Amino acid sequence: MTATFGRGVRIAGTGRAVPAQVLTNKDLEKLVDTSDEWIVQRTGIRARHKANEHETVFSLGRDALLQALQASGVNPADLDMVIVATVSGEMLCPSTAARISEAVGADDAAVFDIAAACSGFLYALNMADTMIRCGRAERIAIVGVEVLTRLVDWDDRTVSIIFGDGAGAAVVVADPDPSRGCIHQTMHGDGRMWRTLYHPRNEREVPPADAANPIRLGHLRMHGREIYKFAVTRFQEAIKDALDRTGLGVDDVQHYICHQSNQRIIESAVEKLSLPPERVYVNIDRYGNTSAASIPICLDELCRAGRIEPGKPIILVAFGAGVTWASCVWNA
Repeated sequence: MTATFGRGVRIAGTGRAVPAQVLTNKDLEKLVDTSDEWIVQRTGIRARHKANEHETVFSLGRDALLQALQASGVNPADLDMVIVATVSGEMLCPSTAARISEAVGADDAAVFDIAAACSGFLYALNMADTMIRCGRAERIAIVGVEVLTRLVDWDDRTVSIIFGDGAGAAVVVADPDPSRGCIHQTMHGDGRMWRTLYHPRNEREVPPADAANPIRLGHLRMHGREIYKFAVTRFQEAIKDALDRTGLGVDDVQHYICHQSNQRIIESAVEKLSLPPERVYVNIDRYGNTSAASIPICLDELCRAGRIEPGKPIILVAFGAGVTWASCVWNA
């Protein structure tokens, strides 16, 4: 989808919140059969944040959004919509968005959650841009938040080492300049691959071919090789498509903000597409894979460091369970 409407969209403010506890690879060596060298070599991860019993998807998402609202100057009572991207909320009903909207004072906003795993924030950002651009909304809050360390089997070294907890948020608002905001977006899914990463709670949710999986019920199960092959291919395709559809050259983009799932996947895209490495943002070494929180945490770090220049495009790309993938070319 390419923007064609008569007004633009601006990111007015961003925020992030992460648990206080930092779990390093050295810490993991005491919990599971692994090593710092093994984890870094295969993923690029050196540490991740882990929620304590009082830190939740709700509380982290709330805190990230409060930061974003403060940075934006938007009165929460003026929000038209609160969208939360998560697959690890405490309750299926009500939505996490409903609870967060109450906590921040967005009393009249429409509220709903998006379950698109690691692509969730981009799904939400693309939807918010379209809603504002066509005049259906003026101000929308988007939160990407996960507490996935509660869903991993700590006896399994292939999944437990990957995920971290955290939240990122953005407040997007209408802008009179139609060139601002999302100038190209895509959202995709392939449900035939849902078995590659899933969270079964009982036996009937386990595919017959995966019946012998040693990971206990109630924990994330991932078939890493299949996910890796899919991610490498789709990642590169999504970035190339974004460049081709917009006519941008690789050096025209000020930042490539990619979902932080595996540093090798990011490095592969840099090499294959000849992307300028200094423009490809990486923080997976400090946070691990925070799923839907990954991209908004990156975005907030860049914004607060003053590294997002107005008038220059950024490309955001994500992929996740489902399987899902999405892209957005955003003109800041």
